Amino acid sequence: MIPFSILDLSPITEGGSVAQSLENSRRLAIAAEENGYKRFWLAEHHGMKGIASAATSLVISHVAAATQAIRVGSGGIMLPNHSPLVIAEQFGTLAALYPGRIDLGLGRAPGTDMRTAQALRRNMEASSNNFPNDVVELQALLGPITEDQKIIAVPGADSNVPIWLLGSSHFSAHLAGMLGLPFAFASHFAPDMLLSALEIYRERFTPSQQLDKPHVMVGVMGVAADTDDEANHLFTSMQQSFVALRRNARGRFPPPVKSMDGLWSADEKIFVDHAMTYAVVGGPETIRRKIAAFLDLTKADELIISMPIFDMDKRLHSLELFGDAQRHLKTLGSV
Repeated sequence: MIPFSILDLSPITEGGSVAQSLENSRRLAIAAEENGYKRFWLAEHHGMKGIASAATSLVISHVAAATQAIRVGSGGIMLPNHSPLVIAEQFGTLAALYPGRIDLGLGRAPGTDMRTAQALRRNMEASSNNFPNDVVELQALLGPITEDQKIIAVPGADSNVPIWLLGSSHFSAHLAGMLGLPFAFASHFAPDMLLSALEIYRERFTPSQQLDKPHVMVGVMGVAADTDDEANHLFTSMQQSFVALRRNARGRFPPPVKSMDGLWSADEKIFVDHAMTYAVVGGPETIRRKIAAFLDLTKADELIISMPIFDMDKRLHSLELFGDAQRHLKTLGSV
């Protein structure tokens, strides 16, 4: 059976608060565990009025404390924003608090606008260019202590927290293959290089202590409801959000609307539709068909779903419907 997981950004909705958003993430994680999802990942973004997961390791702890077995992690930590030692200490602490349940997904994008990125990184060019070296350094800090090791992460050393590389291009595919790490592709918003990146990763994969063969996770935006019409209505929140992103007018996550007509230009519609190429939006039969087709296309080992839904009860219902879809596909032998 292909495992399903959840990618959450702790969305701050219009009329909502940060505290409410973090509570919603906790509720979503509990429901994900109850519905058989394998992982619950949180993403690092900064300076965005609609996202509450900037202090990602803290939100991971908040979620892990409320659950019992589901793996909790980052999707991802933007490593150029941090020193490897700081991340080793943070995730070594998480691994000590929640043994055997913590994942560390790493990305090299800023996760924000360039001005905020500069405030985070100070030396942006050096940080970005050092990404491969930083990943290797972080691996060493989380691994067994060697005899001549000068710097030790406490906590962190010998925690062996599993590292994933995340990406939306060929760069991380090459690096993940070379280092023998699992690879997660951000096809939920960046469809263009999906298939070529997976091909590169699989062809270039070199077995490592962490992984003996390629392991791929692919992402989708997912909105499930009782009918296609309702799901498409709920999905207008995400469409509005992406239009605002294109206009550099980021705000809180908006409620759905009856129609996007008049809310986007023809070019903006093309941009959003393209970014959402692999979105899985619909009623139960529709999402089953779309998931089966996407997994057949990618031959992925795992699927991670981001659920951009304004109303929390409807988000929980969507999670349940995707869980039902996974069980249905397992019964049919489709995955």
